[in-house]
Amino acid sequence: MAVIPTVKIRYVLYARKSTESEEKQILSIESQVKEMLQLADKEGLEIVEIRRESHSAKESGERPVYKEILEDIRRGRFNGILTWAPDRLSRNAGDLGSLVDLMDQKLLLQIRTYGQSFQNSPNEKFLLMILCSQAKLENDNKSINVKRGLRTRVEMGLWPGPPPTGYLSEKRIDRKCQVILDPNRAPIIKKMFEKVAYEKWSGRKIYHWLKFDLNLKTAGGNKNLSLGNIYTILQNHFYYGVFEYPKNSGNWYTGKHESIITKELFNEVQLQMKSQVIRTEGKEFAFTKLMTCGLCGSGVTPDEKFKKQKNGNVHRHVYYGCNKSKDRDCKCGYINEIDLLKQFEELIEKIDIDEIGIKEKIKAEVERIKKFQMSVLGIKEKIVIKDIDIRNYAKYILREGQDVEKRELLGCLKSKIIFSNKKISIE
Repeated sequence: MAVIPTVKIRYVLYARKSTESEEKQILSIESQVKEMLQLADKEGLEIVEIRRESHSAKESGERPVYKEILEDIRRGRFNGILTWAPDRLSRNAGDLGSLVDLMDQKLLLQIRTYGQSFQNSPNEKFLLMILCSQAKLENDNKSINVKRGLRTRVEMGLWPGPPPTGYLSEKRIDRKCQVILDPNRAPIIKKMFEKVAYEKWSGRKIYHWLKFDLNLKTAGGNKNLSLGNIYTILQNHFYYGVFEYPKNSGNWYTGKHESIITKELFNEVQLQMKSQVIRTEGKEFAFTKLMTCGLCGSGVTPDEKFKKQKNGNVHRHVYYGCNKSKDRDCKCGYINEIDLLKQFEELIEKIDIDEIGIKEKIKAEVERIKKFQMSVLGIKEKIVIKDIDIRNYAKYILREGQDVEKRELLGCLKSKIIFSNKKISIE
């Protein structure tokens, strides 16, 4: 039996949630604190601080409060831990190793739980490791059982998660884990596919139709479908009766659920979506995500157009306008990128120089040039910031810089950029 150290032990009381439901987790934390405070009062333990945490101990290094406690122990603020049970501290090898290392370094003198005490002795550290390893074993087995259950479920054709829009979870006990058609949303989902396939509707047109004409809301969150949600739906094989699990695994299953569309309709939609070649996602544009529509508050996005002349030459034009996510009838208008660039140059000329907010960027650029001059060209003359005309530098970037440099420059403006009736301003 280890001898209790003569050094005064300063405890941190650490309470962490259990693995029960969220409401019970909160109660569990407070009940742990109450019980351990009573124990401390009974045995005369000095508690320096109480710390609570709601993060799981399953993964190593994922608990910020726990990591702070370990750092405070290393700094000498605490040298003891008071907690309900060993599994409150660790359910993984990484966190357990950190505790034992602190004990080996004599920085952590004692771990007290409701019914046990662990000090820096081989037997007590071994017992601590066994108890924490037992908790890890329970976690690992639980993970294996969950994965086995999910695998069995998908092999039976049952979807292993919340049902996609257009379906609802079956409430009947004899049909547990199955999904059924949502009578309100399933017909709308089918029309979405038909409008893209046969009427050549774009995703954005579908978005406006759902939001403004039908006011379609999600079943769970009671929110409008976003444009990203719409594209996800249009690319989801689940609607014609099959699904892949896990995602990108190549493992496909035939579902027990009733199909909303046919595979032929799904394939037609994919072809139609590929034929809509004017798509701005993933492309580089100079002024994306910088402006807000002054009329309706929507974002301002680019649209790319190509015009073929009689002689065969093709000219590219980029226009910016309101994406109409908040008002499909917005009359904000569109502006050519060339004209927009001129307006930005005029704006830079008029605004307060402090508004540009790029002095630090210029300073870094100047330092880079100085290093190049000295190491490569052998030039010793120094450039100082006061010699740089910030306005002319900003206009130079707008005219000659790369798209990413233009966005970075305008992103330094301290005020919001407003686009309204083909004009820009700041507020």
